[in-house]
Amino acid sequence: MRLTIAFLCVVAAGFAHAQTYPAKPIRIIVPYPPGGGTDVVARTLAQKMTEVMGQPVIVDNRAGANGIIGSDAVAKAAPDGYTALITLATHVINPALYAKLPYGPDDHAPVTVLAEYPFVITVHPSLPVKNVKDLIAFAKARPGQLTFASSGNGSGPHLGMELFKNMAGIDVVHVPYKGAGQAMTDLLSGQVPIFLNNFLAGAQMIKAGRLRALAVTSGKRSSAAPDVPTVAESGVPGYAVTGWYGMMLPAATPAPVLRALHEGTVKALRSKEVSARLSNEAAEIVASTPQEFAAFLKAESEKWTAVIRKAKVRITE
Repeated sequence: MRLTIAFLCVVAAGFAHAQTYPAKPIRIIVPYPPGGGTDVVARTLAQKMTEVMGQPVIVDNRAGANGIIGSDAVAKAAPDGYTALITLATHVINPALYAKLPYGPDDHAPVTVLAEYPFVITVHPSLPVKNVKDLIAFAKARPGQLTFASSGNGSGPHLGMELFKNMAGIDVVHVPYKGAGQAMTDLLSGQVPIFLNNFLAGAQMIKAGRLRALAVTSGKRSSAAPDVPTVAESGVPGYAVTGWYGMMLPAATPAPVLRALHEGTVKALRSKEVSARLSNEAAEIVASTPQEFAAFLKAESEKWTAVIRKAKVRITE
């Protein structure tokens, strides 16, 4: 009886809190430095959410350790809806990369997938390939001789290429860099011939003819470059890799509060201002439900854990 009363009190408190939520500023933690894609999305969204929710929405950058520092801060924050996380695919990649994390797989509550964006397989123009089929044939004739760049060991571009290697049956050597900028510099100079690049980051160089786009990695063609085919339609059926941005809360956040934040976030996402800005970033609005996001996280985790294990990628520090 006492347990039932206690449970009802907790539920009642949650509903009461939701009726007044938000009553103070909301802090969005971005676990990466200012200026990157996640930061741009968070600040664009926060500006509109301030208007929609009637309280200031502030972005707080907590960079470091491949997103782990900021994610941990949210996991340990008060579960009252006033501290949220905007993160990306590293959130599901890190548990398979690191031997130990300061938070567990159930310490965050999914709110929504904000948006998805494609990568693009780019090559230096000196590489004599015009499409994905050419690249596969060229690589198969030279096992272990071609190299591909990435923005770091265990990064999205690294694992996206590992999945491509697995599915295409090719042997291409990974060259990790300390960030996409360094990788792009060596790609443009021809020191490394292949880079699974952020679509937006590579667009200008592709248009200038300094890089050749072979295919986008998403399941369907990008509206930002409809003439560029997908990897799946170019000879690797079933291949699909997208970057994504998602919002989460501490796990014990009351359901009514989570719903209120979800509603405000989705309304801001679908506004003309936010939609236009994200379209300029080659991203497409998703605005999923918390349940859809939870299922998506599970699928992403299973996919990337399998890729990491097969490629034997591990970060121990």
